[in-house]
Amino acid sequence: MPQERTALLPAIPIKRILVCQLRQIGDVLLSTPSVELLAQRFPDSEIHFFTEKKCLPMLEGNPHIHTLWPIDKKALPTLLHELAYYRRVTQGGFDLVVDFQQLPRCRWVVAFSRAPIRLSFPPPWYLRPLYTHWQAYTPAYAAAYKAQILQPLGIFWNGEKPRLYLTEKEWQTADNLLENLGIAGTQRFITIDATHRHATRRWPAEHYARLIDLLATHDETLHFLLPYGPGEKDEVCRLKALCACQNRVHVPQDMLSLRTMAAVIGRAAMHLGNCSSPRHIAVALDTPTITILGATSGGWTFPAPMHLHLHSQDACRPCNKNTCTRGITCLAKLTPEDVFPAAAKHLTVFSKK
Repeated sequence: MPQERTALLPAIPIKRILVCQLRQIGDVLLSTPSVELLAQRFPDSEIHFFTEKKCLPMLEGNPHIHTLWPIDKKALPTLLHELAYYRRVTQGGFDLVVDFQQLPRCRWVVAFSRAPIRLSFPPPWYLRPLYTHWQAYTPAYAAAYKAQILQPLGIFWNGEKPRLYLTEKEWQTADNLLENLGIAGTQRFITIDATHRHATRRWPAEHYARLIDLLATHDETLHFLLPYGPGEKDEVCRLKALCACQNRVHVPQDMLSLRTMAAVIGRAAMHLGNCSSPRHIAVALDTPTITILGATSGGWTFPAPMHLHLHSQDACRPCNKNTCTRGITCLAKLTPEDVFPAAAKHLTVFSKK
């Protein structure tokens, strides 16, 4: 019978482990503490990771991962192509599979694996035959929340951060970019993540511009860097145009790769922005953060003083919705003047430079 909340002492050696987390980019990064914990619990095992191709930059170079199994949707045009790939992933056999999502692609891999131990969160009744053990969640920081799945193995989260492992070449690429933008190595700068595909998680551009000007007046040496994703360059350029201190607001000419953006965030004195993957990248690279919350809860904030979230007191939040019929007042009501004192103090107390 499948077990819940029961310590599981494997009766077989755990030599090969498969972790399944397809998306999103931030969620994949938030699964790295669980990978680290598995590596500590089973130091002689091979850990494989099944994910979407776009998320690979969050895992490349991770010393705890033996093999990455990316899904390239363009290379799998039919169900037959998909099934052949899932069989290839599992053909070496796994002793333990950890499924963080129960998405259809994950379920195929779990089924093909025939692993003697298959862990997940409590599945609906019709998926229970796929899993041998599951663990109920309790509210916690997102990475700790994920790691609860591992409790049947006697594994518990103990403050482990997400981790991103960059190469010296990638750090140098970021340094060269910053120099070309006019941000010398000794100058402090803040990365500003002002974009999000959902308006319920995107603080207004006018608010960001006003906050940048307040911080620029507070510290006349401070610079600001606005990274962006696909199709977002015009959005951040409009934000820059709203700023009075445009000479200290920098927009890269070309969109940065995920790992170059990560290295830039890692060099920043502080990261400030919406609830999106760059905030988790900042945590992984020990850069202080302030996150402006709209629809999302504080459960995504790493529990440490150097990582802060701010939000309005609207009774309807957090709703975790992608649309709003009330004018997204939770974000509009949180003014730059509300955020500035906390941001200035955070910069003073936790700045990396």
